[in-house]
Amino acid sequence: MAKISPFKALRPAAELAPKVASRPYDVLNSKEAKTEAQGNSYSFLHVTKSEIDLPESVDIHSSEVYDKARQNLQAFIQRNILFRESKPCYYIYELVMNGRSQTGLVCVSSVDDYENDIIKKHEFTRPEKEQDRINHIKTTGAQTGNVFLAYRNSEAIDSLLNQWKTDRNPVYNFTADDGIQHTIWVVNDSSSISHITSLFEEEVPNTYIADGHHRAASAAKVRSALGNKATDEANYFLTTLFPASQLYIMDYNRAVKDLNGLSVQGFLEKVGKDFELEKAENEVKPSVLHEFGMYLDHQWYTLKAKEGTYTNDPIGILDVTILQNNLLSRILNIGDPRTDNRIDFIGGIRGLSELSKKVDSGEMAVAFSLFPVSIQQLFDIADSGNVMPPKSTWFEPKLRDGLLTHLID
Repeated sequence: MAKISPFKALRPAAELAPKVASRPYDVLNSKEAKTEAQGNSYSFLHVTKSEIDLPESVDIHSSEVYDKARQNLQAFIQRNILFRESKPCYYIYELVMNGRSQTGLVCVSSVDDYENDIIKKHEFTRPEKEQDRINHIKTTGAQTGNVFLAYRNSEAIDSLLNQWKTDRNPVYNFTADDGIQHTIWVVNDSSSISHITSLFEEEVPNTYIADGHHRAASAAKVRSALGNKATDEANYFLTTLFPASQLYIMDYNRAVKDLNGLSVQGFLEKVGKDFELEKAENEVKPSVLHEFGMYLDHQWYTLKAKEGTYTNDPIGILDVTILQNNLLSRILNIGDPRTDNRIDFIGGIRGLSELSKKVDSGEMAVAFSLFPVSIQQLFDIADSGNVMPPKSTWFEPKLRDGLLTHLID
């Protein structure tokens, strides 16, 4: 059964929360982060993307960047921008996007559960991204990034969290510049804390990583690297748990830098062997399984996977698998998308215009839009012990970094 625990969050003073809260480190590149944090000395991007405070010539994976992250975090504490909770608490985090709300429980989850597959995974991780988070956690002594976990619905848990929201005032309640509302309540009553812990032990046999495979893997590897120097806090990692029924998965699209030596016409001929191919007048946002959009040479196309070109097992039937096996690997020679630097992954929140923009600029040669994976598909694959191709799911809305941080030293 799932083992969760309250923790003493490092969090901002209420009046500073909107300024501190930042988008997750992995949805922004360094240039975007610098622009977003410009003029805001409170932004948590100074911790999670600390290269923004260093010369552009500095390698973003150098020790100088991680040291700067630690310095900035300590400065936030010394300036009373952030303070540490006096006792271990749970936190209820509600997000509202476009009138749709979802409520999760912020806690720390057991590294042992991660290693023993109580916490289920559905993706492999990319080694260089793991190492970045390992270095960041070890140097700062903090887990600044939240791992987004899902679980099968429990009426008892829903009822308890909703009752707390009704009866108590939140400590944070603001709408970010992207229009998403963030509201957080502190659960600091000892009996309620015990009740929540017990409910998860009784009602939730497994949790599932929805977003944050690299953060979870890195937390486990940091504990292992610390060995007998690991603190009790290092046995846990920062998570927010959401019931499955409240989650919204968006498309997670792909773009590739070159056509593997093929001409545009030669590439189209090869694509046509496994896909029905048709020019489109507008952007193509797939509306059904096995339909894809493709942007190439200033033109959108609709692709439909031909019958008999894929299998019907839980992995083979996924659109991300079909695209990977029948096009990215077979035609473009991208064997392992986790390590191949010719491929880029673009979350659906950025819109289809981001795909055409990357191709028209010459940064990429071709881009693909996909139909989203369902939460049931994710559960089925994780339960079977299989993994999806990397970057198969994009969850929205995103939790903000900086509102609740877990210290491990």
